[in-house]
Amino acid sequence: MKGIYKITYPNGKIYIGKDRMDTIDYFGSPDSTLIEKDFTREQRREFTVTEEILWESESASDSEVNLKEKVTLCGIGRRMMELLEKIGAFAPV
Repeated sequence: MKGIYKITYPNGKIYIGKDRMDTIDYFGSPDSTLIEKDFTREQRREFTVTEEILWESESASDSEVNLKEKVTLCGIGRRMMELLEKIGAFAPV
């Protein structure tokens, strides 16, 4: 089963990726030096990361999975921009 997944860290940051091998223990290719900067030593003592399957297919080709990942990322980016506009993040000061 191939799929697109979302990893969510305790601070709310997310990572969107693809899994073409259906491996339960694959969590993308995070840069541990970046993740370490987001959490104190105490926060790292109890750390939960969640994975959510956003889409999956038994028959999709690798190129279809790649395209689905890009479409998913574009959709998330578009929704984020709409939210930022809604809260006035782009309003002149």
